[in-house]
Amino acid sequence: MQWLLLLLCPIMMIFMMKGMHSVAKSDNDDPMMKKELENLKAQNEILSSELSDLKSKLK
Repeated sequence: MQWLLLLLCPIMMIFMMKGMHSVAKSDNDDPMMKKELENLKAQNEILSSELSDLKSKLK
């Protein structure tokens, strides 16, 4: 019976990793998520350039 308890942890880990892999795979296919990511990247570029401009003005 003790060996069953020792095997329970690795077996559960395998199932949990498979479940996480399938969830991550389905999240990447969401077009709304891709659009939001593109918008956030664009905002990040704008803010980075504004920050660079402000830093250069302070010097």
